[in-house]
Amino acid sequence: MWTYDKKLQYPVNIKQTNPRLAMAIASQLGGPDGELGASLRYLSQRYSAPYDEVRAILTDIGSEELGHMEMISAIMYQLTKNMTAEDVKKYGFEPYYVDHTAGIYPSSAAGVPFTAAYIQSKGDVITDLHEDLAAEQKARTTYDNLLRIIDDPDVKDPIRFLREREVVHYQRFGEAEQSIWNT
Repeated sequence: MWTYDKKLQYPVNIKQTNPRLAMAIASQLGGPDGELGASLRYLSQRYSAPYDEVRAILTDIGSEELGHMEMISAIMYQLTKNMTAEDVKKYGFEPYYVDHTAGIYPSSAAGVPFTAAYIQSKGDVITDLHEDLAAEQKARTTYDNLLRIIDDPDVKDPIRFLREREVVHYQRFGEAEQSIWNT
């Protein structure tokens, strides 16, 4: 079903250590509107989708969201890979560091661990697609919020790419809903 190309969907090349920013970006990994929830939502919903075209869209986007998780993880890793004990203190990274050192852990920016309660799979194609449309808009808003607080152009660049993909996913889910009404 998948072909794994051992490179990121978009390059991540961060030069500056910033653990505080890594904690904020963590929300797009394991937060309520993050990539982990999106991938699980879409890959779960595809089984009850009654139309081949909708199943294909859910599979394509769900798979792409896995790649976005990989990008967010790379961003977090690069923001913390050279941090010192002084950086941990300077950037307020102590709560995360105590539990995870610099390991990538799916949680919100507030430190709330990922939970399956963030996802929904109702089994009704229209309900699920509306859930998906809303999810993509919430993820876009989170990326917009991140872009407002990020000063580092090396971090902003892949975040902009990910934000753009949320817009495309929203459009694809809209097309999927239209295809149902035209059936």
